Amino acid sequence: MDVSISQSRVAGRVRAPPSKSYTHRAILAAGYAESAVVTDPLVSADTRATMRAVEAFGGHVARADSDDRLEISGFDGRPAVPDDVVDCANSGTTTRLVTACGALADGLCVFTGDESLRSRPQGPLLDAVEQLGGRAESTRGNGQAPLVVGGHVGGGSVSIPGDVSSQYITALLLAGAVTEDGIDIELETELKSAPYVDITLEVLDDFGIDAERTVAGFAVPGGQSYAPAGGEYAVPGDFSSMSYLLSAGAVAAADGERVVVEGARPSAQGDSAIVDVLESMGATVDWDRDVGEIAVPYASLSGTTVDVGDTPDLLPTIAALGAVADGDTVIENCEHVRYKETDRVSAMAEELTKLGASVTEAQDRLTVHGGNTDLVGARVDGRADHRIVMSLAIAGLVADGETVIQGGEHVDVSFPNFFDAIESLGVAVEREA
Repeated sequence: MDVSISQSRVAGRVRAPPSKSYTHRAILAAGYAESAVVTDPLVSADTRATMRAVEAFGGHVARADSDDRLEISGFDGRPAVPDDVVDCANSGTTTRLVTACGALADGLCVFTGDESLRSRPQGPLLDAVEQLGGRAESTRGNGQAPLVVGGHVGGGSVSIPGDVSSQYITALLLAGAVTEDGIDIELETELKSAPYVDITLEVLDDFGIDAERTVAGFAVPGGQSYAPAGGEYAVPGDFSSMSYLLSAGAVAAADGERVVVEGARPSAQGDSAIVDVLESMGATVDWDRDVGEIAVPYASLSGTTVDVGDTPDLLPTIAALGAVADGDTVIENCEHVRYKETDRVSAMAEELTKLGASVTEAQDRLTVHGGNTDLVGARVDGRADHRIVMSLAIAGLVADGETVIQGGEHVDVSFPNFFDAIESLGVAVEREA
């Protein structure tokens, strides 16, 4: 689907979608439980993949008509061998979380996904499963899906790099709680995207699971049972998705008006750093943490330097902001962002260049030269990546003329009503199938 965005001024109130990161973890945690209810979940293409995996392991997910409640009958820590190959679609999070879960099964589980997912690295997690005595193979021998996993691992110690994906650590912590001996994780390298493991620890605690940081890495005792207080778990709002809405206010709010984003309660989400990023660029950000609302008026932005080692999902948003700001915006420590749904570093460099931006790309750094940039509408490729699509839409609010984004449907991965949301703020949006 092509989506056209015309230069627009925005104002009004909008609610952020629930967190994708928390929803994935909550659905699988409820699967590990005997039963649990997940309220206010994000129901999207990615999280539906995790729901399918829970059902493949022997659980059942019942969705309310309004999608604001998932009643999950779990497999109680004992995942069955799926009857068929488990299709994780485009969800890398699903793939990694269920790979560790599949290692608990008595037989073999097969996981695959679309072309993009089959290009993403899984090797360190497969190696970790083998260290635990399980079987874990890439069918093509390249460390990428399709994956074959099983062996009924009982726990133990693993050594794993921390600079490829924090999702490996999350997967092992979630699975380790229901093993006999628990899992001790030693990090071989510095942990990137550390706040995402903080999210995992928060969700585990809410489901009654003890896990902790150690001098070497992390540890989770075995023999535990998943059970949230009162049998329910509520998903908080998503700061990754919020970043586009807050940025829309900063670059395009109408004179004297603000964009107010609801659902912004504090949590362990590293992407709440978007508030600090916007402020460092000169935006005025009013965050009422008790009410859970953030208000942002228009601001004349200036370039800044941001380390995205812990916040990789913010790179596309920051790059778009940099194209609007005066001066240089330097995004550092970003090599790991190349291993997402697409190489997001190159994707943003190339697509912003089509819009007239001046960009310099290095392996671990992206610099957007806002002072040399005059954004002009053009046809750009969303790269079948939800975050690229939404970030280009933010640039389109400022670009002179019309910006046409290919692949607009991919926002369904994390923010299914994104275009409706920005249209409600006053953005001129046209959709063409």
